[in-house]
Amino acid sequence: MSYRIAVDIGGTFTDLVYLDERTGNVREEKAHTTPADFGLGVLNVLEKAGLPLDEASYFTHGTTIVINALTERKGAKAALITTKGFRDVLEIGRANRPDIYNLYYRKPVPFVRRALRFEVDERVNARGKMLRPLPEAEVASIAKRCRDAGVEAIAVCFLHSYANPGNEKRCEEILREHLPGIAVTTSSSLIKEWREYERTSTAVLNAYVQPAAKRYLDTLDTRLREKSLGVAPHAMQSNGGTASFPRAKETPINLVESGPVGGVIGATALGEILGEENIISLDSGGTTAKASLIHKGEVRVTTDYKIEWTPAFAGYPIKVPVVDVVEIGAGGGSIAWIDEVGALKVGPRSAGADPGPACYGRGGTDPTVTDANVVAGRIDPQRFLGGEFPLDAQKARDAIATIARHFDITLEDAALGVIRLANANMMTAIKLVSLRRGYDPREFAMVAMGGSGPVHAAALARELQIKKTIIPRIPATFSAWGMLLTDLRQDLIETRILPMEHAAIDDINSIFKAMEQEAAEVLRGQGVSEDRIVFRRYGDVRYLGQEHAVKTPVPGTLRGPADLDAARASFDDLHELHYTFKLDGAPAEFVNFHLTALGTVPKPQLARMAPAGRLDQATRGKRLVDFDDCGRLETMVYDRNLLGPGHSLEGPAVVEEGASVTVVFPGQALEVDDYGDLVLTTGV
Repeated sequence: MSYRIAVDIGGTFTDLVYLDERTGNVREEKAHTTPADFGLGVLNVLEKAGLPLDEASYFTHGTTIVINALTERKGAKAALITTKGFRDVLEIGRANRPDIYNLYYRKPVPFVRRALRFEVDERVNARGKMLRPLPEAEVASIAKRCRDAGVEAIAVCFLHSYANPGNEKRCEEILREHLPGIAVTTSSSLIKEWREYERTSTAVLNAYVQPAAKRYLDTLDTRLREKSLGVAPHAMQSNGGTASFPRAKETPINLVESGPVGGVIGATALGEILGEENIISLDSGGTTAKASLIHKGEVRVTTDYKIEWTPAFAGYPIKVPVVDVVEIGAGGGSIAWIDEVGALKVGPRSAGADPGPACYGRGGTDPTVTDANVVAGRIDPQRFLGGEFPLDAQKARDAIATIARHFDITLEDAALGVIRLANANMMTAIKLVSLRRGYDPREFAMVAMGGSGPVHAAALARELQIKKTIIPRIPATFSAWGMLLTDLRQDLIETRILPMEHAAIDDINSIFKAMEQEAAEVLRGQGVSEDRIVFRRYGDVRYLGQEHAVKTPVPGTLRGPADLDAARASFDDLHELHYTFKLDGAPAEFVNFHLTALGTVPKPQLARMAPAGRLDQATRGKRLVDFDDCGRLETMVYDRNLLGPGHSLEGPAVVEEGASVTVVFPGQALEVDDYGDLVLTTGV
């Protein structure tokens, strides 16, 4: 066995990256995503790469099946069983409105209609004390009503079950006895953290997608084994780790951001190799642009994730660990359109894989960002995807012409307008993960990936005054490459309010020890040996009397007051970073205990490249390229495959490769490092 394989499904293309362990060579392949049957796109890209699956030593997969089922409302007919008096918690939600002056605001519609939300007269208090045991006859009666209603999945969320899950577990047993084959989700199996609305929402959404996720993963598993895959496949999780397919089917909500996080993990690893521990990752593909921030080599993971959140819509909370990624509809396939007052907009609607941008020549007529880049000369239509999929430049011009006619401007100005708006959307994503979190983007390097990320990276770097931008090798499939570096991961979070003082050290250690035993058991069930399990400890800490807490690293086993004092000092510093002040000496307390357990896997090594030949051997000639305020300039074009360590060039320039294009503005310089990365510097 010698191949490590990662496949990532995107909105437009399905990407594959594989490592030949015998030679150390990394290769990529792309095929069109197949929305009608996503698994077919996986098989197509594997066939296109010609990989012998019987020689695979590792297979991991990033999928959009969960987020698609949620956003398209194509999940199961689901029911909810909850504590008496809490039937309407999904509709009550939170009192805060995202847009308080919006007179047309509408609250999110629950994924479970009220007729299928049931109450049982049980009760546990916040400390886990049983007040009223589960009325089993009521559960049996509810099971019959669910069967008669054709329910396909059931979520169970009882008050304070994070402190004592006994009633939830017994409810699950009864449901499985009476409804064999029906998917059952208990909130305590997903999270042991307080906040009733968020816990209920998470359990409901997991139940809603579970049947679809199970069908997809089972079908893909069968297809892969028919193609002679001999190893257990893994799925990429939203927390930055992977899980076996059986584990992923139990908690599919952990796959909600399965694809985008691979690029963040890859950017973190690349930063470690290049000595850059502060990184902004920008992943712009065909449908969306995703931004995330890595500070001091640490990927930010949050449990405050929401789907469909906008400044005017509250969205739906999912309280499971998710890499903090801000996603905006600004990819190559994002459609440019005129709103009702005559203003130009870009996204969030995308032309997707079918029909795709107008220049694809597959029936699409709406103008997109890719069409605008073709008109601006930044993308050569004859060399798109290495010449394998030529674009129709005339169809791109025809599509952009609809915008030009509306505003009575030139075709070139219309294309620039689309590009500027796409750039503005991407900048918003970057600002949301940096400036809004208290970080200055000028102090970070940017790693730009995805098919369209390198096209827009130079303009974003100029605007945000980012001094260094790194375009990795195989940028268009970099998220899949990041998946090859991903460990199996299990996150456990438990709400326990304890004072952050020396007297609590034994209690803190015992809480983490119990969590480590639980996490290790889950990883061992996925085939991870004991010597490959690594633990990381965190606590959500707040000053006494505060509402919100700050995630704070906690040393391994606390051996004495000095270790706890170090954690306290770290909390004070992080609080100052996030809220601009700290309260030295003020009482503080733990709210949640967070354990991350990793089942480590062998990582592919990034090989250094041989010294390059003459720069003139990498030239492809010149063409006219629009550089916005710098003008439309005669520009040298380079073949990235012929660039190597030692090569450097000045903008304006364009560097082309199989699945992407890097644009270098005037005043910027580009060098090729020892690993073949393009390092773009901006003189700001």
